[in-house]
Amino acid sequence: MFTLFKSKPVLKDLIPDNHVDIHSHLLPGIDDGAKTFEDTLKLTKTLQGFGISQFITTPHVIQHVWNNSAEQIKTKEATTVIELNKHQITIPFRAAAEYMLDDNFTQLFQSEKLLTLKKNYVLVEMSYINAPIQLYAFLFDLQVAGYIPVLAHPERYLFYHANFEEYLKLKKAGCLFQLNLLSVVGYYGNEINKIAEKLLQKGMYDFVGSDVHHSNHIAAFDQKVKLKEQLPLKEAIANNQFFRME
Repeated sequence: MFTLFKSKPVLKDLIPDNHVDIHSHLLPGIDDGAKTFEDTLKLTKTLQGFGISQFITTPHVIQHVWNNSAEQIKTKEATTVIELNKHQITIPFRAAAEYMLDDNFTQLFQSEKLLTLKKNYVLVEMSYINAPIQLYAFLFDLQVAGYIPVLAHPERYLFYHANFEEYLKLKKAGCLFQLNLLSVVGYYGNEINKIAEKLLQKGMYDFVGSDVHHSNHIAAFDQKVKLKEQLPLKEAIANNQFFRME
């Protein structure tokens, strides 16, 4: 019998078999993500089962909170890859970073090479409380230094929800947008889901990321997508092939 109401898909079913995840917190004991290697192994195996074939994991770099240096991250990456290989996980798994746009950031990228997603693409985030006063100076200086900013989960910055023009301003300033996949199932709340849908409908997302930290995030992939149309989401997911390592 014909029905006007199509069943909405489960999020994990929209992930293609060759997906590249560019945002997660899978390195053990380095931030608020995986605590132990056992956590890393469980999370990685489950995500691999969803169709993810390559990982670019992105530990936080936040002054006075997670003071992770590039050297510390790469050392943790090396030991984690060795352990994953011992458990027959040999797919590409490497670390970049998720950099907080804070007072330390400009000094950081002017004094050392940032850990990037690919070439000069660097993942950045803002405080959930408010945007930094010098936000556009950060973005300008970052691009002058040769980097392309990829803003993590713009839909989660509540201070922009009442002024959608700010999203347009960020795009004009050269910022690429990365959607958190869990935003489309309402994991972070209905308001964030609505903004994510609006940004998708306007074609403003460039890439997606799981942003997985723990098992609760994994469980949310079994929830249904709360979008009127799935095509913009599928297109954003497909864009992640840009980061594929051959």
